Amino acid sequence: MCLVYGLNYLDKTTLSYASVMGLRLPPSRDPRQSGINLVGDQYLWLGSMFYFGYIAWEYPTARLLQRLPLGKYCAFHGSLTLASRDERKLTEAAAMNIIIWGLVLSCFAAVDNFAGAVAIRFLLGVFEAAVTPGFALFTSQWYTKQEQGSRTAIWFSFNGWAQIFGGLVAYGIAVGCRKSGTTIEPWKIVFLVTGALTICVGLLFLWIMPDNQLNCRWLSKEDRILAIERIRTNSQGVGNKHFKLYQLKEALLDPLSWAFFFYALMADIPNGSRSTHPFLVTPGADNSLGGISNFFSQLIVGFGYTPEESLLYGTPGGAVEIVFLLACGWAGEKYGYRVLISIIGLCVAIVGMLLIVALPLSNNSGRLAGYYLTQAGPTPFVALLSLISSNVAGYTKKTTVAAMYLIGYCAGNIIGASYRTDS
Repeated sequence: MCLVYGLNYLDKTTLSYASVMGLRLPPSRDPRQSGINLVGDQYLWLGSMFYFGYIAWEYPTARLLQRLPLGKYCAFHGSLTLASRDERKLTEAAAMNIIIWGLVLSCFAAVDNFAGAVAIRFLLGVFEAAVTPGFALFTSQWYTKQEQGSRTAIWFSFNGWAQIFGGLVAYGIAVGCRKSGTTIEPWKIVFLVTGALTICVGLLFLWIMPDNQLNCRWLSKEDRILAIERIRTNSQGVGNKHFKLYQLKEALLDPLSWAFFFYALMADIPNGSRSTHPFLVTPGADNSLGGISNFFSQLIVGFGYTPEESLLYGTPGGAVEIVFLLACGWAGEKYGYRVLISIIGLCVAIVGMLLIVALPLSNNSGRLAGYYLTQAGPTPFVALLSLISSNVAGYTKKTTVAAMYLIGYCAGNIIGASYRTDS
């Protein structure tokens, strides 16, 4: 779960690395200076297109997560002893999500225009839509309510590990191409490497991950019984494949469901936002694109660093995210105040944003430190995600609330991408 969730983030943000490795440049005979000629707001909407695909498929995938064996649909395959022959064929097809998204990501290396890139990003959002809600359901099935906050923080923290790993890989590719030359564009190599890695991990988990405790091949019969017994106190079972209309209505009429939705909506508007404020202007570009997720490499270049340096200097942000997620997850489990403790990370992120905005434009290191602090911001998002897995009863209601939460997340990123402030 940790590895796949890290790849989920890495594949989504590979675009950020590519943006400073030549993706936006016009085609050229020199591979190191050749791209697909993104102009105006095209790169911005390329980043947003992932969320259009994600939001379009989020509720259908929530229904499939309930109807199909969970491990199979998320591309984690265990024994099929409990599946019927027809279900087996269906789940084996659905189980290719991770492998397919790796293939789709690799195909980005073949695009040569904006239209092709848009199609790839949209499909990437579709195939990654099952991961977060699926993992929330996995967590609710395997861990007690008290444990779910810290376990969610652990697998979510691999976003940070992915940022570290991705930055180092992209930096190595950029430096290697500069020193030794290349016959293929460096940004294409990044997509091929991350796509191939995703396919390999998808094949690995195709065999390892079970749907639930009952068909977990690496547990003995006695251990399977113990694994179910230990979550009996959750009073939520290990999944119900029957859609219940009254639970859907209950989810849509529950004020807490909409509280989850609106938090995700408001919290993620800055994640997709852009600005033409000078502290985000990329040297040599017309309207530099600012943002915390798709544009962090360009953000660091805007602080006065070279594109190569931006790949390397983005990695400490991942370490900050790891530390705050694990610390808040542990403290939330120990003291029982997940949401309250998670606000610490949000406050640190606000301080970081203030440093970026308020420090003089000449203070590059101070603004870079501010960016690092913003990476503590996901802690409340993760705490609320864990509350959905532990506190929402009823499988139909749980999958519906999770879908609402992630639809809010996507909508926030899309709205943020549409907002401009001119200075």
